[in-house]
Amino acid sequence: MSVIDLLKEDLQKKWTFERPMKIQEDMIPAMLEGKDIVAESPTGSGKTLAYTLPILNKVDGNRKAIQALIVAPSQELGMQIVEVIRTWVAGTDITVQQLIGGANMARQVEKLKKKPSIVVGTPGRLNELVRSGKLKLKDVETIVLDECDQLLSREYRVIVKSFIDGAKFGRQVVVVSATITEEIELVASRMMFEPVRIFIKPEDMVHVSKVEHAFVKVDERDKTDFLRRLAHTEGIHALAFVNNIDQVLMKETKLSYRNAPIVTLHSDMKKEERKKALDSFRKGDATILIATDIAARGLDIEGLTHVIHVDVPRTIEQYLHRSGRTGRAGNDGKVLTLLSYRDERDFRRLTKELPKKPIQKIWHEGQLIEGNSTTLTKKGRK
Repeated sequence: MSVIDLLKEDLQKKWTFERPMKIQEDMIPAMLEGKDIVAESPTGSGKTLAYTLPILNKVDGNRKAIQALIVAPSQELGMQIVEVIRTWVAGTDITVQQLIGGANMARQVEKLKKKPSIVVGTPGRLNELVRSGKLKLKDVETIVLDECDQLLSREYRVIVKSFIDGAKFGRQVVVVSATITEEIELVASRMMFEPVRIFIKPEDMVHVSKVEHAFVKVDERDKTDFLRRLAHTEGIHALAFVNNIDQVLMKETKLSYRNAPIVTLHSDMKKEERKKALDSFRKGDATILIATDIAARGLDIEGLTHVIHVDVPRTIEQYLHRSGRTGRAGNDGKVLTLLSYRDERDFRRLTKELPKKPIQKIWHEGQLIEGNSTTLTKKGRK
């Protein structure tokens, strides 16, 4: 049984990934049991969903009270967490409010009067609102400290402890980070009751033994034509991801003009058009299916040889979830990123946590081979 089966039915229906990540497998059951947790797991390993899903399983949207508090050290991380939660609570009575520095406090105070189910905030702004009596924590049953190595540093330690002390008696405390020192773990344990210790190694994040991660350098303007060439490569059956619907529509127009064996999925398509595209791809008439993350949600396609990141994903978590669609059930798989010059820094930042460094490939005589521009120069000399 998957840990997802432990969640409420509406959350199970919204789950669209092939399998839970290791941190999710370990954290979700422990959180559902109400245990305090200290979890160390690499960046992008799925920590956000590992703690938000149990929170969403627990809170009652009909109850007008703040039931969960998530503390993040930066505005950016706070906004990311809120974005994830909003995706999962769409269509429910559960509400979330972000309370971060730099935003209009008066507006935040007004929204607090509506008693959101979940609050996500930065320590400075949360502290201001608590001290002024605008934010009351007496009903909070779950507190999460994301990037606890920063939140439990000497700068924020006293403030964060005041949040925990002000919460409901018997509250659950969960601390997560990519790195947790002995000092931070000691500080955390003093605020918790018999915490469960979870430690995820980088090699637990992806099944690298079966999946090859690679990139090929391609100018942004040449990506569509590169996809066309890949579509004619023998043995390829690939799901290609782009970051927005405009890119899908643009590539669809260009590729249909060239009669490439490529189909697309996007939210503007009618049900019949979507079915026709998927049937064509599943039968092998089309060798590449281009989609956004949203359009590809819930797709169950067997035998994918490749996942292609046409656009570099925005987060490592997004990269890993996309990549997890190939190399399933013990099969080999390949992940290929089309890397333009402007995205190189983001790509290297995203993939630095992977157990194995992605290899570079080049297009040579109708196929992808391992190497770079120097490789071609050497081949030309022979």
